[in-house]
Amino acid sequence: MRLGVLDMIGLAASLVFALPLANYAVVRLFAGEVALGAGLLVVAAAMVVLPQYFLDPATILRRLLSRLLPRQLRGDDDAAGSEGDSVEK
Repeated sequence: MRLGVLDMIGLAASLVFALPLANYAVVRLFAGEVALGAGLLVVAAAMVVLPQYFLDPATILRRLLSRLLPRQLRGDDDAAGSEGDSVEK
């Protein structure tokens, strides 16, 4: 997986919030609170992994722009899919 500049900025922003949470989770694990520590570790890992695989900024921007464009300027796939759903008056 090759990351661009925006992807690296997004990863850094995720790590800013996930690392302190993971640190707290490790402290809770060593304190004997296994369920809380393990749960927080899963949440911290999900904060980093999920945006990289499901919330790709380029994909989100492409979908947003394709919905804002008029139907005539969209690709053939978008126009064919939306024509069946629209109701003509």
